[in-house]
Amino acid sequence: MTAPQHPALKTLEEGLTFHTVDELKKLLQRLPIRDKPTRKAELVDAIAQYLRSPNLKKLWKDLNELQQSAVAEAVYVTGGRYLPEQFQAKYGQLPEWDTRSSFYRYGRSAELLDLFFYPLSNYYGVGDVLPEDLRLKLKAFVPEPQALTLKSTDQPPESIQVKYLSYDYPTRKRVRTVEAVSVVRCPTEQAAQQDLLAVLRLVHLGKVSVSDKTLMPGKAALKAIAPLLQGGDYYSETDQPKDTDAIGDIKPFAWVMLLQGGGLAQLKGKKLELTRAGQKAMGADPAKTIQVIWKKWLKTTLLDELRRTETIKGQTGKGKRGLTAVGGRRKHIVDVLSQCPTERWITYEDLKQYLIASGQGFEISRSPENLYISEPGYGYLYDTSSWSILQDAYLRCFLFEYAATLGLIDVAYAAPYEVPQSEFHQLWGADDYSFLSRYDGLLAFRINPLGAFCMGLADSYTAAPVTVESTLRVLPNLDIVMTGPPLSPAEALMMETFTSQTSDAVWKLDRETALKAAEAGHALSEFQDFLSRASAEAFPKTVEQFFKDCRSRSESLQDKGIARLIECADATLAALIAHDSRTKKYCQLAGEKHLVVLLDQETRFRNGLRKLGYSLPLSQQ
Repeated sequence: MTAPQHPALKTLEEGLTFHTVDELKKLLQRLPIRDKPTRKAELVDAIAQYLRSPNLKKLWKDLNELQQSAVAEAVYVTGGRYLPEQFQAKYGQLPEWDTRSSFYRYGRSAELLDLFFYPLSNYYGVGDVLPEDLRLKLKAFVPEPQALTLKSTDQPPESIQVKYLSYDYPTRKRVRTVEAVSVVRCPTEQAAQQDLLAVLRLVHLGKVSVSDKTLMPGKAALKAIAPLLQGGDYYSETDQPKDTDAIGDIKPFAWVMLLQGGGLAQLKGKKLELTRAGQKAMGADPAKTIQVIWKKWLKTTLLDELRRTETIKGQTGKGKRGLTAVGGRRKHIVDVLSQCPTERWITYEDLKQYLIASGQGFEISRSPENLYISEPGYGYLYDTSSWSILQDAYLRCFLFEYAATLGLIDVAYAAPYEVPQSEFHQLWGADDYSFLSRYDGLLAFRINPLGAFCMGLADSYTAAPVTVESTLRVLPNLDIVMTGPPLSPAEALMMETFTSQTSDAVWKLDRETALKAAEAGHALSEFQDFLSRASAEAFPKTVEQFFKDCRSRSESLQDKGIARLIECADATLAALIAHDSRTKKYCQLAGEKHLVVLLDQETRFRNGLRKLGYSLPLSQQ
């Protein structure tokens, strides 16, 4: 990504003039000039003349490869600026040069790079800059730097090496051990589509409560959702060591927020209820519903994902005023995701380094000094690097809790307490925590076909076939008998929605129950497909006829909206209005003296009625 072309220095003389006489003399010692001037103006002139001569090319060739790359980046990419963090992210190391530790210390000589870059951090806050006139001369022979690429692989890592430092009391020595930690690979595309429908059903049954202030789910709601999710949550509470902080819920929490942010559910009293869009979603293609949720989530202000990193304090106090808009952060991340190859694994660290190297970092807070770890007055975040733990915490949550839960990216992860975060643990108060956030275990991700479709990287999407482990037998008398493993909670919820249970392992297909489910927005076709996959045998004819009859009855009537019933003085007037060209398109007869007008056609009807010579008084209701 090319940086804006507005360097702080227009001419070489301008940069040289900022130096003292002693510093200019150090620079002159790097050049093969016999007559050494002593006055500042003469020193500036002598150095400038040499650098503008053909000798500039030889001087550039004397730089080593990494130093030449630093010049090339300034010439072609960064608009004349030397950006050390961005450079290190791209090349893996810095050039052998640090003006602040060598050139400005007494008795130290100048480096060759000091002849190319001039520090202006004390004046303009832009760091070391290559003057514009020198940049244009260098462009004549300096080749363009290597293109920046985002690394990707066919498979994620199977394990990671974790170093542990312990103290051996008998020998009184510190012992460093290395252990291999297994990496969990989690495909999300198919599970997310099933999870969406399962959580929608749970909300429809009135079993999801949220806070009326934060709209966040409580423990009861999270506990009700977790068993419905395919494969459960990313982490199991029972698998966590007792001496580590609790990781907490990820997927159950995300679904509650996503349904609200996507406009599918809203608070009524103390519980969520489905909106009209949510009711329609129960019978719609889940992939398209997920696409809608994703687009709306990118714009919602319902939740700042940084809030999910509870270790970072001050977000609701003074620190809240300095936080940037969440919509801008999300757009920034999505723009970078659009540059990622699809169906290829990318490590989180490679994505992070690509963001920095391409100059596509984003800001979390304009006043990070008001955010802290542990206690106010200690553990402030303002002294961390420019890519700080704030960006890290936000990016990990956005990817792991929301993009992955929606099924847009597959993820590879380990437990957060098994992945050390060196920058975090250097902060005051960090020793009190096992990890910064529950998302620290994210190691790699892959944009899958559903993600490519939702992000606009693919024009269409075809869902993979859904497999069902449970075995059911559907009998001619409309009984459904469980003959295999027990149903999962999500499957049991579907059976509860469409059938009536008569015993522990038997359900009954009931027309009234099925029609009630269809009326609420549940898709009969989805339930029929589920039974077909779970049944070891083809449906009996009576069952086929049952579904055919229910589909026909559920589709025979359509709600066309709310209408107004109008009574005319007599049948003649009603017939006149119903057949006149100015009003007939907006009403229809209902009996002899009554007309029906849809509310969305009422204004047009009234306009036509006045042209006909009549008026309709406004309703007092």
